[in-house]
Amino acid sequence: MLIFNLLNAASMYTPEQEIAYYELGKQLLLHPSNDVKKTVTDLRQIIQFADWKYYVQSNPLFADKEYDALYKQLQSIEQQHPELITSDSPTQRIANGLSEKFPPVAHLVPMLSLDNTYNAQDLYDWDKRCKEYAETDTIEYCVEPKYDGASISLVYENGQLVRGATRGDGINGEEITANIRQIRSIPLSASFNKEQFQQIEIRGEVVIHKEVFAAFNEQRAKDNLPPLANPRNAASGTLRILDPEEVRKRKLSAILYHISYHSGTETTGIAPQLTTHYDALHWLYQLGFPTPVVEMHRFENIQAVIDFCTTFENRRDSLPYEIDGLVIKVNSFRLQDKMGMTSHHPRWAVAYKFKARQATAKLLRVEFQVGRTGSITPVAKIEPTPIGGVVVSSISLFNEDIIREKDVRVGDVVLVERAGDVIPYIVKPITELRTGSETPITFPSHCPVCTQPLEKLQDEAAWRCINISCQAQVVERIIHFCSKDAMDIRGMGDANIRKFYELGIVKDIPSLYHINWELFKGLEGFGTKSIFNLQAAIEQSKSQPLNRVIFGLGIRHVGETMAKTLANSVAHLKDLYEKTKEQLLVLDDVGPIVATTITDFFSLAENRHLINQLEQQGVNLSNSKTNQLIGGTLQGKTFLFTGTLLQFKRSDAEAKVEALGGQIVSGVSSKLHYLVVGADAGSKLEKAKKLGTITILSEEEFATLIKQ
Repeated sequence: MLIFNLLNAASMYTPEQEIAYYELGKQLLLHPSNDVKKTVTDLRQIIQFADWKYYVQSNPLFADKEYDALYKQLQSIEQQHPELITSDSPTQRIANGLSEKFPPVAHLVPMLSLDNTYNAQDLYDWDKRCKEYAETDTIEYCVEPKYDGASISLVYENGQLVRGATRGDGINGEEITANIRQIRSIPLSASFNKEQFQQIEIRGEVVIHKEVFAAFNEQRAKDNLPPLANPRNAASGTLRILDPEEVRKRKLSAILYHISYHSGTETTGIAPQLTTHYDALHWLYQLGFPTPVVEMHRFENIQAVIDFCTTFENRRDSLPYEIDGLVIKVNSFRLQDKMGMTSHHPRWAVAYKFKARQATAKLLRVEFQVGRTGSITPVAKIEPTPIGGVVVSSISLFNEDIIREKDVRVGDVVLVERAGDVIPYIVKPITELRTGSETPITFPSHCPVCTQPLEKLQDEAAWRCINISCQAQVVERIIHFCSKDAMDIRGMGDANIRKFYELGIVKDIPSLYHINWELFKGLEGFGTKSIFNLQAAIEQSKSQPLNRVIFGLGIRHVGETMAKTLANSVAHLKDLYEKTKEQLLVLDDVGPIVATTITDFFSLAENRHLINQLEQQGVNLSNSKTNQLIGGTLQGKTFLFTGTLLQFKRSDAEAKVEALGGQIVSGVSSKLHYLVVGADAGSKLEKAKKLGTITILSEEEFATLIKQ
């Protein structure tokens, strides 16, 4: 096959070629060939094709981990067989790819890639090479987040921003100055010493704040537009929009992390007093540039770096921006210059990549599940696929609208991502790999469990089974009632509840409190001790506070915080029977929709019958906190926590507030008195600052307040 040179390619790849490259790449990942020459040729074609998909189309076909594995495979073969190395190999040049939308512009210094590492041994090996190149036994390293966005290069002349460019092919980028100027975190001018910095080139990453991204997608949904796949693709795609006004609306941010060139001084380093990367980024920060100084750390040896990487991966999702790893750099500019670089990457820097959270897999079928409120959720069943250390085989497709927007079909190869290392979702189908055998997903018209017709309210996306006696809903309501955040009945997990329901031991929520324990005799897995523990857990649940009972009832739109608000507004659960919508709207965070669902729930005879049964079985329905809260030192004060708390567990901190008479609310508004701010606080902090009426506390200040 012909090796494509992407810079000179006259047209896009045909669909047949795209399918062929994808399947060949997957094959080489699983079963490397013994034919070395053919493998080298195949790998070069696949990598060049993947570069084109990623850099030109902003539409990657392979997951990052898959691409890296293919690149490493080619690199390894060429190291073992140097006679096979050619000048057009991806390992010998920077990845290609220029869009024709914007004029090309040459970077003052090539924008190289970073070499990647995935484990401690890789970092030990890299440290050894660094010491050999630097000819020293001691190296200080600087570690900072590897932001998952779109790379940019900024040029300032005489203190003024004169050019912004994308990475492009690393030698030439796309000139996007008008769009860069719409990013408010990037200064249009800076107080550089003009004698030393007549011209300076600064590198960085354009990113989107997680909360901004979520809000933007919510607005797109309201406007009947498909959601953007993820913050990285959104940032990259936004920079290529021809209308700067539309770019401004996307609210992009930037993180600047490297000074690649400067003129006006021959001194080693950025200035005579700045000889390290760490000092240079702090200097930029002081000049008003957004740099990663808050999350940047220095270490005297590689073991300390490894320990930090291991710890930091666990808190990656607490950051306001998406990151996919950490970047480790030799801190000294003198040593950086001495170590130099290859044609692909600097020797003095390396990326430590976190566990992969994306992969591609085939969608085998779609099952439709019934939730406790009757909502029908389509669940995609995919080939079991490891993502970030977990094998994923089931993924929620949420609702019919999402299926239509993404055009997902049975038989598609789909790109799967785990959000927050927990929830998997389908980013998109790989339409280039369709063969014609894929079939559209047909949403059912009747409940898949009880066969009753489904209904869809005008303002909702979900189809619902309105049969309250539907077995699937009954089981899901019992599971929710017993869950940890509700009545916390240990031993009543999903599997046991489903088993007990099938055996007739538990038929509804009230039946939990009058179980015929004789039915457990001979039941596998339930000996005397297990039965005793389950009996004790059920009995203990009767004394749970009222807010847990309210949450356990499964009222639509009533979460844990709202349940606390409702509980603290009454002395007994039945007091909510008489609450009107107008009275509920007075409560914090209760809007018209929530008020309607609450009044509708308590007006139904079957729900009142359920509550009567719980009361007869001895379940606490009174607000035992009412009298304790009156006169508390925080009586009448509202609190909200944001960011990552380091001194407290959030649940413990909220409990301390409530024990002193305070109230926890779910959002920033004029009714909020105190916002307690932990690490990596986001938009809630900014909104509180804008309101100007809210007292903002650090964790230390909060600790002092509750002690007083």
